[in-house]
Amino acid sequence: MNKDTNEGTWKQIKGEFKETYGEIANDESAEAEGKKDKLFGEIQEKYGKTKDEIAEAIKSW
Repeated sequence: MNKDTNEGTWKQIKGEFKETYGEIANDESAEAEGKKDKLFGEIQEKYGKTKDEIAEAIKSW
């Protein structure tokens, strides 16, 4: 596992926590941010790209 893959796994965990917190606290902003973090983490884990590289690829698509 490379550094980006490990970081992706951590982002998924962090995103899951934020999403759950948002649901419990009825905070839609935190919930949405958690979902976004989770998605970036999944992509980073699978493809080994940084968050900035992923965001740039999405923008150019």
